[in-house]
Amino acid sequence: MELTIHDIIKRPLISSKSIDLYKKLGQYTFEVHLNANKSMIGDAVEKLWNVKVEKVRVISIAGKNKTFSRKAYTTSDRKKAIVTLKKGYKVEIPGMFETMAMEQTAHEKTEAEGS
Repeated sequence: MELTIHDIIKRPLISSKSIDLYKKLGQYTFEVHLNANKSMIGDAVEKLWNVKVEKVRVISIAGKNKTFSRKAYTTSDRKKAIVTLKKGYKVEIPGMFETMAMEQTAHEKTEAEGS
């Protein structure tokens, strides 16, 4: 099965840790196809957003055994990629900055309450 660039990059992962990586180091986190390797991920990001990739780190996450109402099941395996772009390049991900703004306002509220 030949993977296209849209098959390789499933979705961006927007969490507090990924937002911290973006703010501090300019790194982006994506959920990727299980069969994708570093070079395939780097090429897909470069073609999708017209940027230059400096480094790709890949994390494979094995599925977990769980139970629900006395029924056992296993969650799906996943793979994440943390992509570092070269200086001067940026990826526009819809929804990322709205999430960051919500976290900042929540942080500002807790600081105001603490004062």
